[in-house]
Amino acid sequence: MTELRQNSPAKDWLEAELADTLDEDYELEMSEPALSMEIAKIYKNSHPPSIDRMQYFRDLITLQSELIKLQSWVAYHKKKLVVIFEGRDSAGKGGVIKRITQRLNPRICRVVALPAPTEREKSQWYFQRYVPHLPAGGEIVLFDRSWYNRSGVERVMGFAEPDQVEEFFRDVPEFERMLVRSGVTVVKYWFSITDEEQQMRFLMRIHDPMKQWKLSPMDLQSRVRWEQYTKAKEETFARTNIPEAPWFIVEGNDKKRARLNCIDHLLKQMPYEEVPHEEITLPERVFNPEYERQTLPRELYVPEKY
Repeated sequence: MTELRQNSPAKDWLEAELADTLDEDYELEMSEPALSMEIAKIYKNSHPPSIDRMQYFRDLITLQSELIKLQSWVAYHKKKLVVIFEGRDSAGKGGVIKRITQRLNPRICRVVALPAPTEREKSQWYFQRYVPHLPAGGEIVLFDRSWYNRSGVERVMGFAEPDQVEEFFRDVPEFERMLVRSGVTVVKYWFSITDEEQQMRFLMRIHDPMKQWKLSPMDLQSRVRWEQYTKAKEETFARTNIPEAPWFIVEGNDKKRARLNCIDHLLKQMPYEEVPHEEITLPERVFNPEYERQTLPRELYVPEKY
């Protein structure tokens, strides 16, 4: 990062991107209604100062520039990468996924967040609904929750029978070893937050009309069944933390640090490097003196209100 800041053209690029990102961040903040004074006070008292805002954006943009290099390397060498994001509700999975994909090509890096299984899918082999979403050569797939639903929410909420959960625990290590043997790199992240932090984030969502959509009945039940989810997590780690696809825990109480730490760690899991690129040149505009541009009807245009 030091080299990037000292290099003049790169620094100019970074400053421009930083200004752009700050504008978007301000826009989001301005659009969100203020929390009640009491909740804002509690939140401030329970959170020590986070990383400096400007430093956070500088580091984030620098890491995102490295993600672009990783993307190019994956595409060039036809690599296959699966990244699994698990953890408690409101732990910050969506936030880090958004920052990872923000500047990447959606044709190369895509997010998979499956809905509840249909009746037909419930009758299939458990892993069957996930297999079509696995990457081909040159692709990155981010699972916003994954087959670990079986040992988490399905187990705790009673959607899976004990024998189905046991079968999952027997099968998943071999399933992931099969993926690795076929050339897929599997990276698994668990986002961890405290009981108090989850309660605070839920309260903030309840009082913010623009975030209430994030709260489902299942999320609210996760508060009631906190200890059951803890036991489910502990057994999941004990039985699925294999050398071929180990778990990595991301401390999520500080959102900014969690995002930076996770992206930085992900980059270090892959031996990516610069790959050859064809030099891009802008071709000359071709002008046809006999062509006359047609005037389109005004009703086709979006009204200029602003």
